[in-house]
Amino acid sequence: MNIDALLAHAVHLHKTGKLTEARAVYQQVLLQSPAQVKALNLLGATHVQQGEYQQSLPFIEKALALKPDFLEAYNNLGIALKGLERFEQAIDCYQKALALRPDYALAHYNLGITLSKLHRHEEAVACYRRALALKPDYADAYNNLGIALKELKRHAEAIASFHQALAIKPDYADACNNLGNALNETQRYEDAAAYYQKTLSINPDYAFALGKYFHNQAHACDWNDFDNISRKILDGIDAGKAVSDPFPLLSIPSSPAQQQHCAEIWVREKFPAASTLPVFSPKYTHNKIRLAYVSADFCEHPVAHLMAGVFEHHDKSRFETIAISLGADDQSPLRARIRTAFDQFVDVRQMGTTQIAQLMRDMEIDIAVDLSGYTADSRTEIFARRAAPIQVNYLGYPGTMGAKFMDYILADRHVIPEHSRVFYSEKVAYLPDAYLPTDDNVKISERVPTRTEYGLPETGTVFCSFNHNYKISPPMFNIWMNLLRHLPGSVLWLMYRDDMSQHKLRHEAAARGVDPYRLVFAARIPLIEDHLARYRLADLFLDTHPYNAHTTAADALRAGLPVLTCPGDTFASRVAASLLHAIGLPELITHSHAEYQALALELATNPERLAAIKQRLAANRATHPLLDTALFTRNIEEIFTRMQARNQASLLPDHIDMRANAGAEA
Repeated sequence: MNIDALLAHAVHLHKTGKLTEARAVYQQVLLQSPAQVKALNLLGATHVQQGEYQQSLPFIEKALALKPDFLEAYNNLGIALKGLERFEQAIDCYQKALALRPDYALAHYNLGITLSKLHRHEEAVACYRRALALKPDYADAYNNLGIALKELKRHAEAIASFHQALAIKPDYADACNNLGNALNETQRYEDAAAYYQKTLSINPDYAFALGKYFHNQAHACDWNDFDNISRKILDGIDAGKAVSDPFPLLSIPSSPAQQQHCAEIWVREKFPAASTLPVFSPKYTHNKIRLAYVSADFCEHPVAHLMAGVFEHHDKSRFETIAISLGADDQSPLRARIRTAFDQFVDVRQMGTTQIAQLMRDMEIDIAVDLSGYTADSRTEIFARRAAPIQVNYLGYPGTMGAKFMDYILADRHVIPEHSRVFYSEKVAYLPDAYLPTDDNVKISERVPTRTEYGLPETGTVFCSFNHNYKISPPMFNIWMNLLRHLPGSVLWLMYRDDMSQHKLRHEAAARGVDPYRLVFAARIPLIEDHLARYRLADLFLDTHPYNAHTTAADALRAGLPVLTCPGDTFASRVAASLLHAIGLPELITHSHAEYQALALELATNPERLAAIKQRLAANRATHPLLDTALFTRNIEEIFTRMQARNQASLLPDHIDMRANAGAEA
């Protein structure tokens, strides 16, 4: 077979997806004609298509050396370099291709993808729009345009772009999934669930879509398929499948082992590559410990409210504190307060992951604390690139990150009992009291509003649960409705999220024989001081399970409202119990659903006992550690000091225990 026929055969194999066979034939061509540039480029392309980026480079680069105006080779080289995270070089390749042919839609598209990797989303949007001007039916360009617009928080435009992609290609699973993501971010949970369901109808194995479907159904309080979907997710995780990201699992009755396995699958799928940064020095030597907090939530967010006082109380003679801010500036007073609390506040929103990790190395950060974990707008890949010698998982995500690149998780003995440490990839650093910080700078409005102002009855028991909707599980809702049926005149006070979930919750109440208007919904109010004051109108806070109240439980206790909880085996299901221990009210911790319901009923019908508990809570707020920010900060600084000492002694991370008789390591 002559060269031309052999090359044509290789191209045919390539186009039909037989990459290994095509590669062998390209190699035959090159044995006969080593300077055959088309064969060199396409042989490199087979490696690119299989993710073998480094192997592709010699072939494509040789093709370009022989033919410097080889348009397609510049595009393929750009893809390979992008895959190797050599983004600036990839951009140069696409620009060379476009200098040769400005109407090359594919190069505009690939340039957009690369710019997005660097978080240069505005420039990426312009590239995708140029590609679409040249090729109006370019579904992939509409899809990636939508992704860039979503990253810019231009959600309406993003949603329209995904719809355009689906109009061109109705069975486009990626566009369905991305449309679900955009709808989720705009809190259109029912619509988002519908698109995740469509994604799964196109591809039943689409990575992580089942968990997203469940989580959006939970947000919408649509429980029609709760048990079935929960079981499918857990079965998938047990089988090692990528069925859910870690966060939705916190709301499913799952074991610590399953949550760890889910996190490990997430890491396997999302962060498979080793760091592309140079070899990393394991320790620095500074007069002060350089402590960086990395978060997308330095704004009006529960994490910021919890941590603001800690940031302010840090001992600046021993610690240099640095904020690595990943999220938007909401111009709030809380963000302004946090900015002033740090020695340095670094806004890295517009930087690529590798740039941020390198910046943190250049700053010689000793300890980097991830306050976001697997929550919205987090950038876990920064830690996957080993941005600091000591990397800590704390607060934002209540569970293991399942990642070898995270060294420690901050906890207490209640949220992670010693026998559960095996289910955490990190070493556990135990704070002596509750792991959850509080800010004692926050004041409660002196004026106590009336029940009438908030649509509550003047008489009768007011049960309160201001948790997110996705934390409300059908079994706990059943208990709540049992309580209302047993207690005429009682109401359940919930947080208003949206009309649809309010309607569904009232529908669920009616289905359980309860007047739906005995569910009263509290609107959001601007000032936290006023929000805390209204807790005083309730009689008892009913915790959720298996995902507890965290910030909301701390707020209730601060305001003087007792919290009734039923812990499980996972971190997220044990937080309220931790808080109750730290404020001296362990008798409000129950050990079964039946005990939870019985104690709620007892407290609601025994006003003397409930009043005594409230009196103790009022007294304990001043004497117990839960609301002592200065004490908490001293304790967490001691933890960080011990971490640093181990690192300086060239010791591997190990469990740390601050109990008086435990010594440094557990």
